[in-house]
Amino acid sequence: MVVLIIFSNFAVTNKTQQMNRIIEKEYFSPNVVRMVVEAPDVAKARRAGHFVIVRCGKDGERIPLTISDADIEHGTITLVIQSIGVSTRKICALEVGDEFTDLVGPLGRATDIRRHNDTVVCCGGGVGVAPLLPIVKAMKEAGNRVVSILAARSAELIILKDEVAKYSDEVIVMTDDGSMGRKGLVTQGLEDVINREKVSEVIAIGPAVMMKFVALLTKKYEVPTVCSLNTIMVDGTGMCGACRVTVGGKTRFVCVDGPEFDAHQVDFDEMLMRMKAYDKK
Repeated sequence: MVVLIIFSNFAVTNKTQQMNRIIEKEYFSPNVVRMVVEAPDVAKARRAGHFVIVRCGKDGERIPLTISDADIEHGTITLVIQSIGVSTRKICALEVGDEFTDLVGPLGRATDIRRHNDTVVCCGGGVGVAPLLPIVKAMKEAGNRVVSILAARSAELIILKDEVAKYSDEVIVMTDDGSMGRKGLVTQGLEDVINREKVSEVIAIGPAVMMKFVALLTKKYEVPTVCSLNTIMVDGTGMCGACRVTVGGKTRFVCVDGPEFDAHQVDFDEMLMRMKAYDKK
């Protein structure tokens, strides 16, 4: 109950202080939209790994979205939204000049950014590249050698390649059909990097099945790996229970305990089984 009261008060305060107006909109693909939104307080406070909760319409449901970028000078944050349901379709239909009914954040636990002795590899699958971008940037600014691996089914689904390249020492693109970069899976590109140079840490964000196989690969090579489970969050308060996962044999809630976890401790098989309950029949 306390969490809900705090959340509600934050939303009202946030709405009073800023208009949450959309000032830029860009389509990466027919179902993936990038929006730049006015949110000066969030832009100042956010760190890599944080997310916000947005609501479109007074009766709209709360949607968690990881912050892809922020501009403190202009007081904006960047969100990347994939249209997959009623609420995300409503959000993607908003145009420049429209406003979110509510925007609350930053929420979640920030990424543990540190300088490593060796290479950091950042793996992004599909729209998972959007929340990966601020991590790539923060890792590079901390003084790391950063190799980024972007993966998707085909070239048109590769997003933010130039932005990631700006903060990476090397960018490897993997596509299922070979239409961009190398033909193959993210794990193939990752294994090549592990075999050629010392890797201190791997960060993986993307579809659950992708993160599962990245974790299996890096566990074999004993490379510490972090994954972000942001895609299974729902209300962002820990009250609905939809984002519960088993990590190290214990129940955790992605929105309050994460969204990032030790990938070698996550029970991906359980997570994938539960996610099937939401599949369209």
